[in-house]
Amino acid sequence: MTRRQTRKGVSAWSGRPYPLGAAYDGEGTNFALFSEVAERVELVLVDDDGTHTQVPLNEVDGFVWHGYLPGVGPGQRYGYRVHGPWAPAAGHRCNPAKLLLDPYARAVDGQIDNHPSLYERNPDGPDPADSAGHTMLGVVTDPAFDWGDDTRPCRPYADTVIYEAHVKGLTRTHPEVPAELRGTYAGLAHPAVVEHLTSLGVTAVELMPVHQFVHDGVLHDRGLSNYWGYNTIGFFAPHNGYAAHGTRGQQVAEFKQMVKTLHAAGLEVILDVVYNHTAEGNEKGPTLSFRGIDNSSYYRLVDGDWEHYYDTTGTGNSLLMRHPYVLQLIMDSLRYWVTEMHVDGFRFDLAATLARQFHEVDRLSAFFDLIQQDPVISRVKLIAEPWDVGEGGYQVGNFPPLWSEWNGMYRDAVRDFWRGEDHTLGEFASRLTGSSDLYAHSRRRPRASVNFVTAHDGFTLRDLVSYNDKHNDANGEDNQDGESTNRSWNCGAEGATRDPAVLELRTRQQRNFLATLLLSQGIPMLCHGDELGRTQRGNNNAYCQDNEISWIDWRLTGEQRDLLEFTRYVIRLRTDHPVLRRRRFFLGETPTRADQPLPDLVWLAPDATEMTDDDWQRGDAHSVGVFLNGDAIAEPDPRGRPVFDDSFLLLFNSHWEPVDFRLPDAAYGERWTALIDTADPEGTPDESEHKAGTGLTVGARSLVLLSRPSRASRRGARWLTG
Repeated sequence: MTRRQTRKGVSAWSGRPYPLGAAYDGEGTNFALFSEVAERVELVLVDDDGTHTQVPLNEVDGFVWHGYLPGVGPGQRYGYRVHGPWAPAAGHRCNPAKLLLDPYARAVDGQIDNHPSLYERNPDGPDPADSAGHTMLGVVTDPAFDWGDDTRPCRPYADTVIYEAHVKGLTRTHPEVPAELRGTYAGLAHPAVVEHLTSLGVTAVELMPVHQFVHDGVLHDRGLSNYWGYNTIGFFAPHNGYAAHGTRGQQVAEFKQMVKTLHAAGLEVILDVVYNHTAEGNEKGPTLSFRGIDNSSYYRLVDGDWEHYYDTTGTGNSLLMRHPYVLQLIMDSLRYWVTEMHVDGFRFDLAATLARQFHEVDRLSAFFDLIQQDPVISRVKLIAEPWDVGEGGYQVGNFPPLWSEWNGMYRDAVRDFWRGEDHTLGEFASRLTGSSDLYAHSRRRPRASVNFVTAHDGFTLRDLVSYNDKHNDANGEDNQDGESTNRSWNCGAEGATRDPAVLELRTRQQRNFLATLLLSQGIPMLCHGDELGRTQRGNNNAYCQDNEISWIDWRLTGEQRDLLEFTRYVIRLRTDHPVLRRRRFFLGETPTRADQPLPDLVWLAPDATEMTDDDWQRGDAHSVGVFLNGDAIAEPDPRGRPVFDDSFLLLFNSHWEPVDFRLPDAAYGERWTALIDTADPEGTPDESEHKAGTGLTVGARSLVLLSRPSRASRRGARWLTG
């Protein structure tokens, strides 16, 4: 039982309506909460002995209830009780029996326990059960932190290689990370983990949700948890479950130290953020924060049926993206993570929902306008997941120029090509060269496309080549959850096998996917553990698996070490050669320069003739070569001087049998050196040389990369790599 009291002598000074949240100034704390519908607001201070001190906030400016408490400082836990109308039919769900989390809390203590008091079970009125003791509390924090000489890496988009990672899953079993740090922010900043990332060659870590999230009651009852974290309740607070050193605000400093450490290693930090919905779900969900503070201001409700929630996210609710205080919440949160936490960018989950000011997805919505004009947010990396589950929600290629996008079409085309589907060659070529068909119409560049073959949602890379079907029985949903159409291929056996031919083909296919991804124009994104052959045993929806199914297993076999070295090698090639990561699209046009007789890009049939329209239209075409002309990069360096690079020849064969390619004539290059052959067990041949016009056999389901030096370099001109 908690003791509720209004302590004598405790009253709030008037304070200020801004900033929202709990702002400590060294002598006391200002508390400010928005609610347009509230009739009375009480701040609740929670002491370690369970005593609740209720302090009325009597000052209201612009629907912001505020007060200042001298002597209240870091570590103080608190919540709110909001008195107002209980009228679900009108969209209002105020209930002072529910202790509510501050939407602007900088730190959160505790988790919900799925107690009945969190829910509204009384159909005739607000449920009188008090949720205190069963919900989360905000924590007053001290913003002071010694950032020292922290400097943002500010990597150009063209040089960026993203590594999507889960804070816990990346480090939970790492043998070199101390046990008490595994699965935490401090664990991610451990030298062993940082060394893995830097030696791999990635430039940015994209962290799956680290905003404070909730473990769903349904999962809790099944003995599972919301492992992925796409169930946010606190948009300003680092998730307390990832803290190694305490949850009374210490997680804020721990997160900052992690960012500072990654920056010192040259790594950017991008956050996967979920501003499209909250953890409160629909009308049957718990009342934790927003619903009890001002339901109709924060959430989209069904027009004319205000008791129900309009949902384009598949989670039960969607935030009301045309309300000024919702937009302010999102922008304040983004600025906080950039200015106070020093992160370098954001990946927006189900970003199409954020563009639904009314019903349709609108690239001119207020949200995009605010991002565009904001002097802080417009300067960091912005990545959209360009779809949601609502009507017209698939918006790949349609976001404004400032944005990059997860390119779902890239994933699908590359998967289809390498599993040998017919009629895939043309789209595969477009995706390989940056998807200009999707982005050039709005004058966007290859950086608009975040290319990926796998991500957290779906099969791992190893499972993509090991399973035809999902195997999600561990999720407790009769294998009905997760995507059923995965464009995967098990290479001849479903799941675990000892067949050496199947195992060899699976390893080769993994090399094919990794090489294709890293040699494509655009921004490549690796899913954590794919470079190590990580498996989820065929589970393609491991959102609730906080266990060995989802965690990286760092016990590596020789085959996995070879895959890791291959990934490092291909990333290094990409880093060293600007023609493999151009800032502008290839044009493929006949050049007018006398010193440059070849276009910047030429597509070649296996017989070394240029591809024709008929060649592209053939449904059974599974092989193609592409010449990338390093002498025609035509992209000046920062001082305006021309950049020259090696030229490359990529030969692709997704056919089930070997294909004989003929190398082009000497106009393209007299001698070619083989750098990659995915049919080789290690993927990297001994840099054998091949003469122009000679034949070269590309193995079944494999690719070969060859290079020749820049002609400009041989003439003594300036030659840049990297």
